[in-house]
Amino acid sequence: MPQRFVQTTLARAATAFLLTAAGCAKPAPDASAYDLVITNGRIIDGTGNPYYYGDVGVRGDRIATIAPRGALASATAKEKVDAGGLVVSPGFIDIQSHSWGSLLFADGRVIGKVSQGVTTEILGEATTPAPSNTNVDSLFAGGDPEDALMLTRVSTFRGEHGFGQWLAAMEQHGISVNAGSYLGATTVRGYAMGRAEGAASPAQLDTMRSVVRNAMRDGAFGISSALIYPPGSYASTEELIETAKAMAPLHGTYITHIRSEEGALLGAMDEAIRIGKDGGVPVVIYHFKASGQRNWSLAAPAIAKVDSARGAGQDVKATMYSYPASGNSLSACVPGWVHADGKLIERLQDAALRPRIRREMTDLATGVISYCQDNQPSAYQIAGFKTPEWKQFEGKRLNEIAAALKMDWVDATIALIIGEQNKLGKVTFGMSDANVSAMMSRPWVVIGSDAGGSDPDTTTALVHPRSYGTFARVLGKYARDERLFTLEEAVRKMTWSTAQILGLRDRGLLKEGSFADIVIFDPATVIDKATFEKPHQLSVGVRDVFVNGTGVWRNSKHTGATPGRAVYGPGWDGTRRVAPGR
Repeated sequence: MPQRFVQTTLARAATAFLLTAAGCAKPAPDASAYDLVITNGRIIDGTGNPYYYGDVGVRGDRIATIAPRGALASATAKEKVDAGGLVVSPGFIDIQSHSWGSLLFADGRVIGKVSQGVTTEILGEATTPAPSNTNVDSLFAGGDPEDALMLTRVSTFRGEHGFGQWLAAMEQHGISVNAGSYLGATTVRGYAMGRAEGAASPAQLDTMRSVVRNAMRDGAFGISSALIYPPGSYASTEELIETAKAMAPLHGTYITHIRSEEGALLGAMDEAIRIGKDGGVPVVIYHFKASGQRNWSLAAPAIAKVDSARGAGQDVKATMYSYPASGNSLSACVPGWVHADGKLIERLQDAALRPRIRREMTDLATGVISYCQDNQPSAYQIAGFKTPEWKQFEGKRLNEIAAALKMDWVDATIALIIGEQNKLGKVTFGMSDANVSAMMSRPWVVIGSDAGGSDPDTTTALVHPRSYGTFARVLGKYARDERLFTLEEAVRKMTWSTAQILGLRDRGLLKEGSFADIVIFDPATVIDKATFEKPHQLSVGVRDVFVNGTGVWRNSKHTGATPGRAVYGPGWDGTRRVAPGR
């Protein structure tokens, strides 16, 4: 054995002995006075590293100790939980939530999300209720009771700190998950221009920049656009670049439902990438997909486009939900100009406009993007009927409804939108399972439900099953059953990778000092149960969920606890605003 190796080894041993004798070595786990101790867990920490077995000690709302298995077995604790070899992981972060009403004024338990292990929900796609003015109020005007409740709250989030007031209002409402949000790009444009089409004036752009900067300081994670829905779709690329530049110094991200996920997918991706590059911000593409069977071949070049951008040094990522079907409003089938100034119903009823509307809804050669040009009517499942004689159509496909009404699908769509006052939703079965797997497997894809949290005991409306199953389906179907990726990779896609996008440095990981958002689930049984025909079924296999150290889901039942808090983006100025009227 070489003499130098022996000398080095002896020197290291002597140094270790002296440090231990001096009390400088890492101490044994502090096993006293924990609020919660979880023992015997198979720890998947969120980094993507292989699992290990260990114990977790929690004090207050933070993880105090992570120790080898059995090290905390004798620790004093208010509550002890034996994980029994189940997986212990960070709580899941839903980067695309739509629990708007639940988190502000309705059922803050969001049972459908918590039962999957979700501990943080991020809102923001397109239109946020804050900051508001009378222009923004008009974006929320509708005819049903929830619209009225939302509008009542929206109209209170006034002034330069309206966004922060909204975050505070959600926390003070009492919620079982943490909640934060991007700033809706439609809200930004609406604040300055209402529902009008056309380019923004210099003064309107200045207003938009001010709205962005204020919301970023209030805790927004960046700007979120949805460029197929009017009036947000009226924004030009240049307008979005200018608003991106306004948030860049405050470390925001541009996250987007791009202008097309169908035939114009690649061009829409180019626009998003350009906005990020010219605006100086990272880019995230919502619900990455190639929709419409004629467009399935675009999935591979779409993946390559993100890989290429990343290879060139630009931070581009994407989100996905774990289903081959999407969901949005039936009125997405109607060209954008028809929606302008809030006059959708009026224009649809105008016989002089009907030929143009019909042509643009069906003819790709017009160059007008309509969300229903690339699928057959049989691909659309329609829901949300209120008219008594039409309730029989709930959950039926558009071709079936059109046949029953003795109309073609275009006239049936227009009649339904008018008759139900634009309150109908649709599920679009437009994706290929193979593409879903190929796209989801990319390391830069994270998971977002694109759905709100529902309670199966009280919700009757037909919803997309992603409300109940997105995260459990990733763990059960894609990681365990199909082995698309490891369980560790699945957890990373739902925790730390998402936290990195958001700039959350103390959530999304199981590590000492992080907030105690923790999930305990059975890797052998976790799976989604909700279906498109019967969506109101909770996922199974998640046993326990803790949010900020408090149990909200114990032994597969909700505890009623609401320890959730507002979470803030990297540009936050550190000031917690006060909710209106508090």
